[in-house]
Amino acid sequence: MTLIRLTRAVLLLCAGVSSVALAHNPMCECKEIPGEQIQCTGGFSDGSGAPGVTLDVIGYDETILLPGKLGQDSTLTFKKPSAEFYVLFDAGPGHVVEIDQADIQRQ
Repeated sequence: MTLIRLTRAVLLLCAGVSSVALAHNPMCECKEIPGEQIQCTGGFSDGSGAPGVTLDVIGYDETILLPGKLGQDSTLTFKKPSAEFYVLFDAGPGHVVEIDQADIQRQ
């Protein structure tokens, strides 16, 4: 009887741990494209896209320069601001990525 309870406890523990192993991390990449445009693509480390996820362009003074959401293709393209900025990909608590303008490379 004790062996059966122990086996059940181990199985339940393993089931709980396996859900942690399936967790995914947010990913976002931005690049400068021709025409003074910036294109950002968001998604998750498990390969899933992020359509509809908030992606804001924020000035260094914390002013939101461009509120945005990723499109159905998980991208957002916008005119490069003249002010210094960073991009904030926000898919919820624990799923936030910041990209500073200095880290955005030309294509």
